Amino acid sequence: MLAYDDKRNFYRMMVNSPCELSLLDDPAQRTIPAICKDISATGMSLEIEQPAMEIGTLLDVSIESNSDQIPSLSAKAKVLRCTAETENSCLLGVEISEMK
Repeated sequence: MLAYDDKRNFYRMMVNSPCELSLLDDPAQRTIPAICKDISATGMSLEIEQPAMEIGTLLDVSIESNSDQIPSLSAKAKVLRCTAETENSCLLGVEISEMK
């Protein structure tokens, strides 16, 4: 049996799936490619190729499905944590506020 050491309310599912982030606060509505490392009922871990992102940034996260049997995911989320991974990438912890 797997240990449940991190005391989360929901288990995280490892997905390592490409996704696209839209910055909702940005008037230009620019998008950023990302990798969704894991997902739970209330949050996600996203890796992006930029050094940092401001805490509180509102995002629209889109993960396209490669299967007809599994629908694509679209969610609104808020950045709660940003941890540098390398000089040019960071890992975001986001809270899902709405599933579309």
